[in-house]
Amino acid sequence: MRIRTLLMAGLLAVPVLATAASEDPAVALLNQRLIALQADTRTADLAALERLQAQQAIAVLVKARRKELDQARYLAERRVAIAEASARAEAARREVDQLERTRSELLVEASRREAARARQEAERLRVQAQIQAEEAERLRQAAEAETLARQDAEAALTSVAGKQAARVSSAQQNAAKLAREEAELVSGQKLPPSKFDNRGEVFTLAGDAFAAGQATPSSAARDQLKALAEYLNIGRKGRVTIEGYDSANGVGQRRAQALKDALVAAGVGANRIQVSGRTAAATRARSAEVIVAP
Repeated sequence: MRIRTLLMAGLLAVPVLATAASEDPAVALLNQRLIALQADTRTADLAALERLQAQQAIAVLVKARRKELDQARYLAERRVAIAEASARAEAARREVDQLERTRSELLVEASRREAARARQEAERLRVQAQIQAEEAERLRQAAEAETLARQDAEAALTSVAGKQAARVSSAQQNAAKLAREEAELVSGQKLPPSKFDNRGEVFTLAGDAFAAGQATPSSAARDQLKALAEYLNIGRKGRVTIEGYDSANGVGQRRAQALKDALVAAGVGANRIQVSGRTAAATRARSAEVIVAP
């Protein structure tokens, strides 16, 4: 800042009207070019050192002897040209910097608008998911009411017990299907494959859910667990048993515990989940099972 102040003071101190002491028209022209730089708002405060050197060269030209005149005139013209080029280059750089700042501001504004649109879309999907959850709950309650009605009917109409049970099972599986679809929609991930048996609904994690001999779920398995946690929180309220498999002693238990930790972290109540390790070889099709009681 001090150097800049001294340069500006030098510009004011060196006489611009050196033509008063010389009849050389080149001096007047060179001074006019410097005055034009000073008058231009884009370059008035730029290239201060170069303009000072140009004025000094003009002053030398005014005082030059005849034999030194050509060299002094050449040096003065070069200094003025350098001052003009430097000022315009600095002005161009300033304009480029301003354009870059404007571009950055526009990008930030565009990013903010995009984020706002994303939040609005997320809120729309949340409301839609909530509506679907309420509908799934209504269907579940309807299925439960239907089950109770069928139980009353079974007492009076034992002859149709098999048919009634089939309809109840169909309703329960339909409710489970709706809950699975909702869980996958909310989480954005796919549930592991499942089946119904006498234990309840059994979800099977494939052999690639864990590295060999390891108990840390793979990335694909963690995605499946996100969907499974949504499913357990939305539609399936029964107790959950996790069985981990591996031929190495203790690995199956650690795998089951790792799966429980992931579900609890995703919002499933820890008191709903039991874990069990099986000392049995994991296969390509199965490394763990998550059993949801009916």
